[in-house]
Amino acid sequence: MPSHANNRSLSTPVLGLIWFGASVSLAEILTGTFFAPLGLELGLAAILLGHVIGGALFALVAYVSAKTGTSAMGAAARSFGRAGAGAFSIANVIQLVGWTAIMVASGGLAASLLAPSIGFAPWCGIIGALIVAWIAIGVKRMGKVQSIAAALLFALTVIVSFTVFEFSQATVPAEESALTFGAAVELAVAMPLSWLPVVGDYVREAKSPKAGVAASTALYFIGSCWMFVIGLGCALFAGSNDIATVLGASGMGIVGLLVVVFSTVTTTFLDAQSAGVSAKGIASSLDERAVGIAAAIVGTVLAIFAPVNDFEGFLYLIGSVFAPMAAIVCVDFFILHRDASSSKVDVRNIVLWVCGFALYRLSLTWDLPCGNTLPVMVIIAIAAIAVDAVAKSRARSLASQTE
Repeated sequence: MPSHANNRSLSTPVLGLIWFGASVSLAEILTGTFFAPLGLELGLAAILLGHVIGGALFALVAYVSAKTGTSAMGAAARSFGRAGAGAFSIANVIQLVGWTAIMVASGGLAASLLAPSIGFAPWCGIIGALIVAWIAIGVKRMGKVQSIAAALLFALTVIVSFTVFEFSQATVPAEESALTFGAAVELAVAMPLSWLPVVGDYVREAKSPKAGVAASTALYFIGSCWMFVIGLGCALFAGSNDIATVLGASGMGIVGLLVVVFSTVTTTFLDAQSAGVSAKGIASSLDERAVGIAAAIVGTVLAIFAPVNDFEGFLYLIGSVFAPMAAIVCVDFFILHRDASSSKVDVRNIVLWVCGFALYRLSLTWDLPCGNTLPVMVIIAIAAIAVDAVAKSRARSLASQTE
């Protein structure tokens, strides 16, 4: 066990609240609106099945970091070597800055609809400044702040839920959609999947690894499903794909504004701060907090000036990069008990990852009832086990020939 394990600072309740706060986001509500063409029953079934699959992957990856005391990219080094993990760290920093921009833009747009006198760019600036403040406080010292924010979000989302479902009749939007049940499941999987390269950066601080992972997974699962259902309810019952419009029309401008701002901050600071953690995998001399603050600032600037509102394709891109990585990390840790962190690069696993990336991209053309992520990860996991068995067999054969 790494020495870091002796300095763990996050209790189980604080970790749970951090991940509940992460789950309450406009991106999750908006994704839930995409399920409306399935209707209420099938939409709920797809949300639940997708989150069961995504939540299981979330828990497995989180446990590797919680048990070893390493960051998400540190866990990747166990399978891909230092240079391999460095490459994933670069990809992770880029996607985390992208997520920061998407979330700040979504929050700024919703806030400007509820309080138009301030405007989109200033709202983005306000949200970005609050994210910087969250990072400056530091995850180790923000237990009280996050607890208050999570409690406030819980109360506010209860109010929002009642507002959305007050409408008496469910209707499917007139716009035609080719969304199938399998595609909807994959969308539900993709959201927890997007946290796989992030969750380890926080659960590594868990005082109790098993309890910390269980609380983080359970509260993220509950909160994320809840947000998807709110989005589904907006589209079916309120006839709108925009939660801000629904809240504004219901006379809940102030409540909606608080939900928008706090949910964006409590979700997005995790992305920006993890960009700093991942940057350490690129250059150990970098300061995590300084890079995290820089990521928040860059993300805010991109939110204001770049077109970042369409994130469905971005979700799938993240899945294609990190789902195969996660499959290999989990197989190495739980089944093969391999640790390549002392080597520069593990060529075998890099080749497996390339195959997994290509397979995931190809799988997006499939229509499977369980989505694409699970079959791809199972195939890569089986391939990793088979390759390891062949490698060990060859090693034994060579050893016997030299005797």
